[in-house]
Amino acid sequence: MSNSLKDIKVKVEQTTAPETVSLYSTPKKIYPRDVRGRFANWRILFVIGTQLVYLGLPWLTWNGRQAVWFDLINRKFYLFGLTIWPQDFVYLSALLMCCAFGLFVWTTIAGRLWCGYSCPQTVYTEIMLWIERLVEGDRNRRIKLDSQPMTLRKLGIKSLKHGLMLLFSLWTGLTLVGYYTPIRDLIAAAPTFAYGPWETFWIFFYGGFTYLFAGHMREQVCKYMCPYARFQSVMFDADTLIISYNEARGEPRGARKKGLNPREANLGDCINCGICVQVCPVGIDIREGLQYECIGCAACIDGCDSVMDKMGYPRGLISYTTENIQEGKTSRAQMKRRIARPRVVMYALVLLAVLTTAGVSFALRLPFKVDIIRDRASLVRETEDGWLENSYSIKIMNVSSQTEHFRLAVAGMPELRLLSDERVIRVEPGDTRTLGVRVQADPQYATAGSHEIQFIVTQQEPPAKQDSEKSSFIGE
Repeated sequence: MSNSLKDIKVKVEQTTAPETVSLYSTPKKIYPRDVRGRFANWRILFVIGTQLVYLGLPWLTWNGRQAVWFDLINRKFYLFGLTIWPQDFVYLSALLMCCAFGLFVWTTIAGRLWCGYSCPQTVYTEIMLWIERLVEGDRNRRIKLDSQPMTLRKLGIKSLKHGLMLLFSLWTGLTLVGYYTPIRDLIAAAPTFAYGPWETFWIFFYGGFTYLFAGHMREQVCKYMCPYARFQSVMFDADTLIISYNEARGEPRGARKKGLNPREANLGDCINCGICVQVCPVGIDIREGLQYECIGCAACIDGCDSVMDKMGYPRGLISYTTENIQEGKTSRAQMKRRIARPRVVMYALVLLAVLTTAGVSFALRLPFKVDIIRDRASLVRETEDGWLENSYSIKIMNVSSQTEHFRLAVAGMPELRLLSDERVIRVEPGDTRTLGVRVQADPQYATAGSHEIQFIVTQQEPPAKQDSEKSSFIGE
């Protein structure tokens, strides 16, 4: 075989050989550069604000108890002056629907601002980066430290950093459990670690995943695990606010001396410094266009604006904008008017409907709940004066934050008699009273079979609300 034919055979074998494609790229550690600016200040404000709420709420007291306390053992949720019972969990469904449609509205208008400023993954990652910068130094020092071989100094620095991260993570886990077990009881039990098995599990479970996700995985959670990044594009349209690089103004890129007019050198405003990439917490280059990894944190805007200030160029080479503005279809002055577009209005109307329905229902709900159980052991008995009698067990739950007094009446048949040991039923806040009562009926009306009656429970304290519960009277 000639050499040319051999070469052709080798090339054919090379082109037909199967190619292995990896579906998961090997992650490279990202060292986000610290950045200062108006959007960085907003991120700091949101980090501090969300943590003050999350870490501080369990320490507030209300009427001698923890203000926000989810008492699973007694099946009561306390939210300041409200007591939520299992029967009220329909409002939890309404709350989840409001959160979902609220997120849809916000995403359609402003993109992934939730991810960039308030998402727990973003917030905790930012805190871990603060700890990392505090212990290891700025970006260049961190890169240099990681490239060095392990020494006692490096081991000490790494141990201190991860120790602080672990302490913060465990504190978040302890706080989570503090919403279900009073936080002061948890702190009192900390020296001896006298926690129950479930308390111990959730402290380490939540704390461990906080440390894993925010301390180690970081941007990998946003890229590969978060579903929001995958379906957000469904809610985007041409008027959705996104972070974008002004390619027409920035290209062609190139380094230049300070003070040089870029147009004279046939250059754009981008000096190709790479600051926008260095400050990005997910490691993308925004100049390559909108990418699903972008969390909308605007760190690249602050970084680019600082460079533009130094070069004497106008700010806004990277900015919050929309696709229509980029294509010249609308102006920035028209951006606010484009908020009320059909998709936003539809989401907002659904959100308003759910909020209104849940709000009205919650405002009209009774501060007490009544449950009637007829005594099935003895269906009916005859009294000494010849009347028929049925026995009932009445359970009254006071879901308000104050002591309530109730009166009981019965209706549904002529000349019904209600016999009870208490004329006025007193129920403490958040408590349940069970009372045995008897109902007597004239035999001429209480014929054989079942007759519908109603127990009427009236609140004595203003506004004196009333509840009526159906039951049955058995005649003979």
